[in-house]
Amino acid sequence: MPDTSLSAFLARPAPAILVEIEAVKGSSPREAGTFMLVSQADLWETIGGGQFEYMAIDHARAMLRTGAAEDRMDIPLGPEIGQCCGGRTLIRFRLMTAEIAAGLEARLKGETEQQPAVFIFGAGHVGKALADALSLLPLTLTVVETRESELRDIPAGIASILTPMPEAFVQKIPANGAAIIVTHDHALDFLIAKEALARDDLAYVGMIGSKTKRATFAHWLADQAEPASRLARLTLPIGGIGVRDKRPAVIAALVAAELLQAFSATETGNPRKHQPAHP
Repeated sequence: MPDTSLSAFLARPAPAILVEIEAVKGSSPREAGTFMLVSQADLWETIGGGQFEYMAIDHARAMLRTGAAEDRMDIPLGPEIGQCCGGRTLIRFRLMTAEIAAGLEARLKGETEQQPAVFIFGAGHVGKALADALSLLPLTLTVVETRESELRDIPAGIASILTPMPEAFVQKIPANGAAIIVTHDHALDFLIAKEALARDDLAYVGMIGSKTKRATFAHWLADQAEPASRLARLTLPIGGIGVRDKRPAVIAALVAAELLQAFSATETGNPRKHQPAHP
């Protein structure tokens, strides 16, 4: 699989232009600060697509041909260019230098360190589908499993933990992170969920299952003398009940949407624990 990282792009000998949205007025495809890199033959990332991006790419490549080091474009996102966003974008163009490259690397490193952490407990069919789907999102992923054989197909770049006691690793999840519980053992699911629900600083705690499993878990929690109120913070079943499709890839897509909503709520000061749980 080809390396599509920023470092790999910067390692190429071809000169490139940094294309960055410097300011936005009104509606636009992406926010200020979004950037892409343009060489004569390749692109890295996107500033939103559409006609205004094509214009930016053409302008950047013209700069490479003429040797220009810096420029700006103020592009209206309306009928003039065949778009209907209605806003305007001010785009800055800079010829890549070692200093600019170092700044971009540091910026991306900082953004990565601030990404929400997701721990997937279980690497069976659904766990692997979750790992595949979530690896495309700005999240830091860790898969926790009791079976060594199930960790062999985890995508590159995802941390994995082999342990006989997955529940012990709930405490390793950073604050505002998420626990997704999809192990091969209901009893183990319950132990992990108990530990996760004992924390009040996680953005999302989800378990694979059904209404029946939720009821069983509620009885089990009561037997463990755990507060019944904690159950309200558990998403069970994960993926909601609106789509009757139990294929792992479909469940993973639905859970990805749930996670992004949970993290968004946390960022805006409305943590998920105050939102209605699935029935």
